[in-house]
Amino acid sequence: MSDRAGRIVEAQMGRDKGKLFYVVGEAQGKPRLLLADGKGRKFAHPKEKALGHVTILTDAQREFPHPVTEKLQRGETVSNRELRRALAAFKEEMRLGKR
Repeated sequence: MSDRAGRIVEAQMGRDKGKLFYVVGEAQGKPRLLLADGKGRKFAHPKEKALGHVTILTDAQREFPHPVTEKLQRGETVSNRELRRALAAFKEEMRLGKR
């Protein structure tokens, strides 16, 4: 599994600009991330996006302690519902100024 799996990113390019996604993996042989949000991009069919076209919002210094994050970091499968709820919780934290 990718060392970036479980991070939350914001798209900076394309029609999904401004949307939040979870990194669910990395494309093999390419510097691209596989992104899913559980709604427009399901876990089973993630979006492939260039690393330079996203802003990483969570990392080792700015963690988001959530069960979905932990599952993705361990390489486990998550449901689309879990992805949507985790991203909604992250957005709420951002709105409240905790991030």
